[in-house]
Amino acid sequence: MSDTTMYHEVQMPTHKNTLIDMYNYIKALHIIFVVTWFSGMFYMPRLFIYNTEAREQPEVAREVLHRQFIVMMKRLWYGITWPSAILTLAFGAFVMINGNWHKTLLHPEGSWLLVKLAFVLLLYIYFFTLHMIFKQQVAGSFKYTSQQLRIWNEVATVFLISIVMLAVVKQSMSFVWGLIGLVLFIVVLMSAIKIYKTIRTKRS
Repeated sequence: MSDTTMYHEVQMPTHKNTLIDMYNYIKALHIIFVVTWFSGMFYMPRLFIYNTEAREQPEVAREVLHRQFIVMMKRLWYGITWPSAILTLAFGAFVMINGNWHKTLLHPEGSWLLVKLAFVLLLYIYFFTLHMIFKQQVAGSFKYTSQQLRIWNEVATVFLISIVMLAVVKQSMSFVWGLIGLVLFIVVLMSAIKIYKTIRTKRS
C-alpha cells in the first residue's frame, strides 16, 4: 500500500463521523436557542411590569414610557423570543429523533424523557400566555397587576430548573425527591417575592 493511499485512508472522514459531527452541531444549536428563548421569557415579563407600573406616572410621562416599552417588547418578542422558540423546537426534535431517545419513551429508562417532554409542553403553554399578555398590553389592555406579573415571571425559572435537572440527571433522579425539591424551591421563590413586596411597600 502506497503512502498516498494510507494518507487518504487516515484523512478521509467516514460517513458515520460526519453524521456524529452534524448531530453535535445541531445539539449545540438547540442549547444555544434554549438559552436565548429563556432570556426572552425572563426579560419580557419585566417589561410587562415596567409598562404596567408606568400607568402610575403623570400622563405625559406615561405616554412616552408606554411607547418606548411597546417598541422594546416588539423587538424582543418578534426578534429574539419567537424565533428562538421555533428553532428550539425544531432542533430539539432533531436531537431526540436522531439520538434515538424517542425509542425509550415507553420503557423505564425513558421515564425521565417523558416527564421532561411534559414540562416542555407546559413551558410552551406558558410561552403562549406571555404572548397573550403581550398582545393585551400592545392593545392598551392591562388585566394584571405588577405583583401578579412578578409571580408569573418566576414560572419560567421553575421550568428551567426542572428541565435542566431532568436533561442532565436523567433516570438517576428520584421522582419523589425531585418533586419535593421542586416544591421547596417554589415555596422559597414565593416567599422571596412576598418579602420583596413587603420591603417595597415600606419604602413607598
